[in-house]
Amino acid sequence: MKLAVYETFVKKHNGSVMHFDILVPNSMVDLDQIYRYGREYLKLKGQGGRPLSGNECRFCHTMEMPGTALQEIKAKGHHIVEIEGCN
Repeated sequence: MKLAVYETFVKKHNGSVMHFDILVPNSMVDLDQIYRYGREYLKLKGQGGRPLSGNECRFCHTMEMPGTALQEIKAKGHHIVEIEGCN
């Protein structure tokens, strides 16, 4: 399965930046849903209420499905890859 990668940079409450990717099936074109996935993740990380739109989250590239993400995408429709400042 091909995935679409949405590279995301969000300014945290303390002023530092979170960098993460939202992976969704390449066939997903509903940006509102993709942004909702990002907002749900931000809430889990204690960063609820931070802005997340096309300014913070943009399509980056497509890639083949990594094995570790397959189960989560099947269950939740997406997978988050933490890159920087996500703790």
